[in-house]
Amino acid sequence: MNWERYSRQMLFSPIKESGQELLAKRSVLVVGVGALGTVICNHLVRSGIGRLRIVDRDYVELSNLQRQMLFDENDVIEALPKAIAAKKKLNKINSDVSIEAIVDHVTYGNIDELTDEIDLVLDGTDNFATRYLLNDICYKKNIPFSYGGAVSSRGMTALFIPNETACLRCITKPGSENGQTCDTAGVISPAVDIVASMQAVDALKYLTDNKQNIRKSLITFDVWYNKQYDINFPKPEPNCPTCQTKEYPALKKHSQEQETVLCGRNTVQIHQKANLDISMLEKQLSGVARIQRTPFLLKAKLNEDAAFVIFPDGRVLVQGTEDKIYARTLYDRYIGS
Repeated sequence: MNWERYSRQMLFSPIKESGQELLAKRSVLVVGVGALGTVICNHLVRSGIGRLRIVDRDYVELSNLQRQMLFDENDVIEALPKAIAAKKKLNKINSDVSIEAIVDHVTYGNIDELTDEIDLVLDGTDNFATRYLLNDICYKKNIPFSYGGAVSSRGMTALFIPNETACLRCITKPGSENGQTCDTAGVISPAVDIVASMQAVDALKYLTDNKQNIRKSLITFDVWYNKQYDINFPKPEPNCPTCQTKEYPALKKHSQEQETVLCGRNTVQIHQKANLDISMLEKQLSGVARIQRTPFLLKAKLNEDAAFVIFPDGRVLVQGTEDKIYARTLYDRYIGS
């Protein structure tokens, strides 16, 4: 190990040389290498993490460059997968770190393998379906899970530790999210950086055995309107299917069988929710799509190739593709979790 590289970090008394040696032996998984994930990966690689596994299903687009710090215009021109583009940059930052880049959609089918020999999982995703999947696998395998989210000028983050804290399901009930995404409400880069930097700090505390300094709370803030709240973790919900009854519903096959290709229609149907607020989605999508509202459904045309048909019973038709992963990406971007 080149100690000179980490000399300033080792001067920080809670880490020292012993903490640096621990970091070099640790392995982490970052799911989602977009706004949050690129900041998290940047900090962890510069700090000297031993092994980094990154997973992302998406490609670099021009609109990413405003906040996704590892990408540049050449990545956009080459349409590089985010995981590959991130790995290329991270290798140039610290060639001593072992980096594994995986271009894939994280599902119940591959999450067990992705978390093999991992000490910590960090959330860089943009949807709660994947977050509940990460939450469930982490509590099943006794791996700490760092949750983070940012939209508009707001952010929130928490570190969930199996057998010590309530889990994500206890804090945020499935179906209770407001549905806002960066593609509908926008986002400013500093809010993203703050959340991801907090996640990186939590990671450093845990991975260097400074666990006594890990907060047992959810931090939420709005950097534009100067608000911040520190919400202490509640006791676990007695019937929580993740951290209490250990049913792990997101790991069951049916939990993510929500995408269906409609034969001969160049359309993927996604049925994730029991109902959808059509009026709310009309307002949410009006700035990014051409809207047509009828008494029975909402049509939202994003571009010449892609459109949504949204029904009150929770069904969404993603028209213009038969690719389930691409359809899911559009759904998460514009409809939300």
